[in-house]
This record gives sequence, C-alpha cells and structure tokens, in this order.
Amino acid sequence: MRLRFTPKLSFLFVISLLLSLGACKEEAKTVTATTANTEQKPNIIYILADDLGYGDLSSYGQKKFETPRIDELATRGMKFTQHYSGAPVCAPARSSLMTGQHTGHTPIRGNKELEGEGQTPLPGQSLTIAEMLKKAGYTTGGFGKWGLGFIGTEGDPIAQGFDEFYGYNCQRMAHRYYPPHLWHNDEKVLLEGNDWTKAETYAPDKIQEATLNFIEANKEKPFFAYVPFILPHAELISPKDSIYEKFKDQYEETPYTEENSYTSDYGPDMVPQEYSSTLQPHASFASMVYRMDVYVGQILDKLDELGIADNTIVMFTSDNGPHAEGGADPEFFNSGGGLRGIKRDLYEGGIRSPFLVVWPNKVKAGTISDHVSAFWDLMPTLADIIKVDVPANSDGISFLPTLLSQDDQKQHQYLYWEFSIQNGRKAVRKGNWKGVIYNFNKQPQGPFELYNLVDDPAETHNLADQHPEIVTEMKLIMENASEESELFPF
Repeated sequence: MRLRFTPKLSFLFVISLLLSLGACKEEAKTVTATTANTEQKPNIIYILADDLGYGDLSSYGQKKFETPRIDELATRGMKFTQHYSGAPVCAPARSSLMTGQHTGHTPIRGNKELEGEGQTPLPGQSLTIAEMLKKAGYTTGGFGKWGLGFIGTEGDPIAQGFDEFYGYNCQRMAHRYYPPHLWHNDEKVLLEGNDWTKAETYAPDKIQEATLNFIEANKEKPFFAYVPFILPHAELISPKDSIYEKFKDQYEETPYTEENSYTSDYGPDMVPQEYSSTLQPHASFASMVYRMDVYVGQILDKLDELGIADNTIVMFTSDNGPHAEGGADPEFFNSGGGLRGIKRDLYEGGIRSPFLVVWPNKVKAGTISDHVSAFWDLMPTLADIIKVDVPANSDGISFLPTLLSQDDQKQHQYLYWEFSIQNGRKAVRKGNWKGVIYNFNKQPQGPFELYNLVDDPAETHNLADQHPEIVTEMKLIMENASEESELFPF
C-alpha cells in the first residue's frame, strides 16, 4: 500500500522530524557534558604534617603506635622512599614548597620572626603554587599553619593566591594548641574558652572543621586544599578524650615539667611561644600523631561521601624531621626511621620525609618508588598534571611520569640545601652520594663529610678522604647553587 502525503500528513512528518533532531541534539549535549566532566581537572589535596619524622608512620616502620588511615594512602597509592623536604625547619620548607625553589633560591631561607605576630613575608613578586592553580581555574584554600607573612603584608596567604585561609598565620603562635585566636583570611577569630589562662578549644579541631567545610563547598568545581597541620609539633598536649585514653599509661614516662627550659603552663604567668608541661609526653605524642591520622581519615571519608574521590589527588608528607622540644623523644619512637639527625639537621633524618600519593585510576595502588624528589618538584608536577607552563625559575622536575609508572622520568643532577643557623650548613645529594658541611661560614672548605646513601643510609661512614674528586664536585655545586640573600646571608 502506497502512502500518500496529504498536507496534514506532511505537517505531522515535519513535526516528527524536528522532534527527532531535537532529541539527537540533546543526546549530543549529554555526551559532550559527560566528556567534559570526565576531563575535569583533578581536585588536589596536599597535607603537610609538622615535625613528623620519616619513621613516625606505621607504613614507614613505626612500631609503638599505628596510623591506619594514613597507611591507607600507601595501600591505595604510591609510597616514596627518597622524598625530601625543602629545609630542616618550618618557614624555609614552606617557602621551598610554595615557590618550587630550593633554599639557594627561594626567598625565605630561615625562621625570621616579626615583633608581635608573624614571620618575614614572602615577597609579592613570588609565584606560588596557589597562584598558579588559581590562574588555571582552581578554588584555593589553606588550612593550618602559614608562617610566610602576617595579615596585610605581601606574604599574607590571601595575597599569595589563596581564596581562603583559616588557621595560624604565625608559626610562633602555633607553638600553642589552645591559642586565644586563629585567623580567617584577615579576620581574627576568637576561640571560646581560650585566653592563655584557660584551655578549652583545641585549635586543630577547628581547623579540621574548616578544611572539611571547604571541600564540601567546592565539590562541584576543581579545588586545591593545602592542609599544613600543626600536629605533632611541640607542645605535647591533647584533649583528654577517647584518642588520648587510647594511649594513656601505655608507655614508660618521664614527666616533662616547668623546671625544664622553654616551658610554661597555661595561666597568669605563661609565655605564649613556649610549651606547656606534660605528665605523659610519650602518650601525648602518640595521641597527637593518631589524631592527625583520624583527621586524614575524615578527609578521605568526606571525598567518598561527596562522590569525588576518583577525581581527587591526595598527597601527604612532612615539613622536616622530628623535633626534640617540649618533652618529645624521637629516640624512643625511632622517629627518624634509623636515619641520622633530627629537625635542623641536614643529615637525612632532618630532611627526608615520608611521601604518599593517591590518585585513583592513575597511580597504581600499593606501589613503592625510590625516585629521588623534593618539595620544589611539586610545582612542576602539578603544572604537568593540569597542563600549564612551569615557571621558568623553578628548580623542580615533574615526577608525574613516576606517578603514572612511565619510563621517561627525568632525574635531578643534584639536590641542594642551605641553612644559615649555627655558622651555616650546606648539603648536596648527587646520585647516591650525599655531601654535608657544617660551620660553613667559619670553615667553607671543611671538614667535609661524604656518604654513600645506598650502602650507608644512616650516614655513619665518612668517605670524603677516599673520594676527593667527588668532594671537589660537591663543593663546586655548593658554591654555584646559591644566589646571595640579604635576609638570610651566608
């Protein structure tokens, strides 16, 4: 039977055709939207512990307590065994991280305090990771300890690329866990019940709350969350809750009292930048690391709850080696993981850091890398991930090929550190060799120490006399790797 196209039938046919085309167009829109969603830049969460040693995580050998949620990062992602901080103390480590430069180039190379509150500001012309990511369309937030410039200076976090900051602007104030205030951008936020005489509101809990709120508020767009915990920096103090009870009376203890130097308790005569005493310093330290582990778990759970875990990179590391202030006992906990030195040292125990990276469907679960990397590599790595140009003055090398288990990973010619305290210290790592010199300002030619880190990771056998040609090469690097700094002169 032949169908005749009457005017009415023709009209219906045209309407049907238009509806079909519309449906195809909507389907194409859906496919395009799905593709765009799939190609969305990954969220980035960078967690920085404070004074956590290389051996303070159970995934790195800690035996006195466990860190199950941080260890989960090692299970779900990549564990680095030769990753280094930018410096052996707070401010220069953070400057190195933020600018992608080692301490021979980064503007802040030591802890230099301002009167009242705050530290020497990062210069306004410095390009930070936060600025790079913000320019690429990221919402940026920092939650924890800053230490690179007080409110209103050019080093203020909201002047250095952060849309939001909540926490301690001043690292000296961060000596105390019950301060009277924190900062939310340029607003001073008073903490209930805290006035230096009373200690009711535990500041890390408030900072954690702000971190989780930021993640939730930005779940539908790319975000960068920089989370520099103050845990487990001295002072050694924890709320007397279930976390503390878990470790109370678990260890032999020597009370740390006000009779010790640089110690004063909350009360009318307390000195804010000092540390409080503690009856159970071992239990306090273990509970602080465990509390940080709980915080990390809460961040991971929040990502799962929001359905964004698969498109979020989570990184965890520490700013330098373990401290020995306020009653801390790195020897008891083997916090250095068998490495020589602690905070302020340029031996491995002062600068080698645990480093864990999770990136679902990109980084293979349960992998271990011995790639030699450092804080100043983060900027070029993130630039590589989001496909933007690496700043020309960066000292770093992208370790993205390592994360993706590719074979084209570039290697550093050398890693360099300098630290101007106690007559000056310098260190170089080149291949398997590590060169260290202390008292550089008094004796720039030595005594020089040389170690083979493959055979001697604990740096116990000085081989300088046996390899004079390597010593000469190391000294030449030390002479040429650094630009003079008026603020932090050598």
